[in-house]
Amino acid sequence: MELFAKISLFFQAGGTFMFPIAVVAVFGLAIVIERFVYLQKAQSENRTLWAKLLPLVNSGRFEEAEKLAAGSHTAIGRVLGYGISRSRGATNREEVETAMEESLMEVTPQLERRTHWLATFANVATLLGLLGTIIGLIHGFAAVGDVNPSQKQDQLAASVSVAMNCTAFGLMTAIPFMLLHSWLQSKTDELVDSLEMASVKFLNSLGLKS
Repeated sequence: MELFAKISLFFQAGGTFMFPIAVVAVFGLAIVIERFVYLQKAQSENRTLWAKLLPLVNSGRFEEAEKLAAGSHTAIGRVLGYGISRSRGATNREEVETAMEESLMEVTPQLERRTHWLATFANVATLLGLLGTIIGLIHGFAAVGDVNPSQKQDQLAASVSVAMNCTAFGLMTAIPFMLLHSWLQSKTDELVDSLEMASVKFLNSLGLKS
């Protein structure tokens, strides 16, 4: 209860700009949770499907592999399914490789979707914190204009302390979002790299000439 009371007091002391920063924090947290769940699920499903597709591809059972890929909504299923479909009648490796690159370009934005908003939210939270502090300082200086000189220093110090709460809250929101953005982006890059690796292995199994 004491911790909650301190947090509540800190929030109230920061002024009105604490509320938009809190809204940014809520939206950012929702994106983090959604992206984490999505990427974890995509990674697990890709591995499961690839474990089933690889033996079929290596043994040349492309029709079975294509049916399996077509029945899946995973990223690797879409990329390899498109590649298997285009490999029929292909005379060289470049035709299939180009087709798979096109499919990969369609899949990648879905994996990266909304992640970039975390960096934007981090910047917005920082700027809102600074703006709230500046406005708080303006009000603080204006309020001590007609105050007794002996009380000005105490009131000004109190105003500055309150105003800095807004900057602190903005940074407390921004720093984790920057770290989470980098982490989620690295997980996305790993997924894209795994798709590229699977594409290369599939192309090599076709035995087509360049």
